[in-house]
Amino acid sequence: MIAASLTNTQGVLALAALAIAALSLIGCLLLARSLRRIRAAQRLVLGDGSARDVIAHGASLQQAFEALQEYVGDVALGLDGRLDGIDRRLEGAIAHRALIRYDAYNELSGQQSLSLALLDERRCGVVLTCIHHRDQARVYAKQVWEGRGELELSPEEAEAVASAVATASGEASAVGGERVAAAPDAASDAA
Repeated sequence: MIAASLTNTQGVLALAALAIAALSLIGCLLLARSLRRIRAAQRLVLGDGSARDVIAHGASLQQAFEALQEYVGDVALGLDGRLDGIDRRLEGAIAHRALIRYDAYNELSGQQSLSLALLDERRCGVVLTCIHHRDQARVYAKQVWEGRGELELSPEEAEAVASAVATASGEASAVGGERVAAAPDAASDAA
């Protein structure tokens, strides 16, 4: 009787309905599993105790990013101001220097006399000259403005300034140099 009832129209419809119900049940189980994964991912993004949805969370993230952008802009402006102050303070710092050693009196004393040029970016600064003799040493200082001495420079001092200026413009690869003075009275002209 059961076999006969499955072959008639009502039985076939009942079997088809059973198959559709079983497929629907499997589909519901798969959808529930997928929904559970989505909710777990949503809890990761939103947090556990949050009653808001993804759109509200996105809006709060947008507000946070705008606040962060404003903060970064303020910090950048502050850094620009600080860098400008540092640039102004560094304008007078020693940026170029050169040391010239020589034997001022041709005494074969090992080139103990020297001229040292200390210049800033504008090629302003000072030239220090120290002339060593057997029993004394003399020190001279002359100001330099835009690569030229305020007072007349000795050949060694001029060479030190030229060497420092050359390093400022990238013409020389080494800072300073050594040379021997040509005349013994060149040191007396340094004063």
